[in-house]
Amino acid sequence: MAGEAQEVEVKYQVTDLRALEESLARQGVILSAPVRQDDQAYAEPGWSYGQSKIGVAFARLRTQGGRHYFTVKKPLANEMACLERETEVADREQMHEAVIAMGFRPTVRIVKTRRTAHLDGMTICVDEVEHAGVFVEIERTVDAAESGTAVQEQLDAFACSLGVRLQRTTDTYDSLVRAALTPA
Repeated sequence: MAGEAQEVEVKYQVTDLRALEESLARQGVILSAPVRQDDQAYAEPGWSYGQSKIGVAFARLRTQGGRHYFTVKKPLANEMACLERETEVADREQMHEAVIAMGFRPTVRIVKTRRTAHLDGMTICVDEVEHAGVFVEIERTVDAAESGTAVQEQLDAFACSLGVRLQRTTDTYDSLVRAALTPA
């Protein structure tokens, strides 16, 4: 796996968006204009919620700004440290049909408004996720051989340095949205 890249992230529910925005601004972080992302998540055959995601391939179709992207993620150390491949596709509906033909099944739709910024090799995403709330993700892309959990500790230290109240979660957006939409 050496030479391959993994996306490593930490995620927090935001209780005070304004305080977060002000803290990021003090760090010199300028968030982009908001963009709407409409994601359909897919699971590998045989996988279901409640099972481990480690080593399982998950697919996503995203539409953003009239363009469509197909992504496959495979969690390594945990759900937030994944090998990832992404490419633009011309036709979302045809790609959806192809993903289904490969045996993947749709799990949940995630719609969010995202603002992004970059700081010291990190990507910072402030997301307003329909049905789930407001979150901040802090991520880095590193070599697959690097410890994802060690990188997550570094990212968490940065999040803590912001001095705002954040609630860390290890759940992915598909799990958070599914939980929000599932009757108790």
